[in-house]
Amino acid sequence: MGLTLPNPDSPMEQARALIVQKDNIEAELETHFSVLKVHKVTMQTPLVDPEGFPRADIDIYAVRGARVRIIELRNDLKAVMDAIAKALEGIYDPTVVIPAPTLSTASSTPASQRETPRPFAKVDGVAPGSPAADAALRRGDLVVKFGQLDSNAFKSGSLQPLAELVAENENRAIPIRVLRADQTVLLTLTPRKNWGGRGCHIVPYTPS
Repeated sequence: MGLTLPNPDSPMEQARALIVQKDNIEAELETHFSVLKVHKVTMQTPLVDPEGFPRADIDIYAVRGARVRIIELRNDLKAVMDAIAKALEGIYDPTVVIPAPTLSTASSTPASQRETPRPFAKVDGVAPGSPAADAALRRGDLVVKFGQLDSNAFKSGSLQPLAELVAENENRAIPIRVLRADQTVLLTLTPRKNWGGRGCHIVPYTPS
């Protein structure tokens, strides 16, 4: 499925639409690379141990899914960049034909039609004076996104990637998206030294 451009008669509008598409692809790439980072693997890291068994120290499902999507997105990004070059050329030469890039299904589906993000964790308690309290997290909040992590990073049910992300971002702001009383709330958590995860009790969440 190719990208639908708003005005096929205007190379400038085509270029603008393609640049937005490029930015969206780059943002999604960053999300999936974050999944690899929290598991301390790269695109080339073996997922089996020396005896040929799946490694037990990482979420194989999450890592494989992230790798597959990264490959797709890299191909999509190349296609979009080629189309942007053509669109920019068309601004100065009206005879240039600007083909819409052929993208993977997920990249070419409008955001409004994509799957609604699913909560993967629930805030079960917040200690007064903790970084979580400062971030205005509340008991009962359902975590939809934590930094670049979403439900795809927690297929195994373990919240270890979340704990590792907190540990790696001491004194750095982490954007969080939660569901609270059927509303989406955007918050910012800044982990502080010696607090770790003790200021907030978060448990895995499975919709009933």
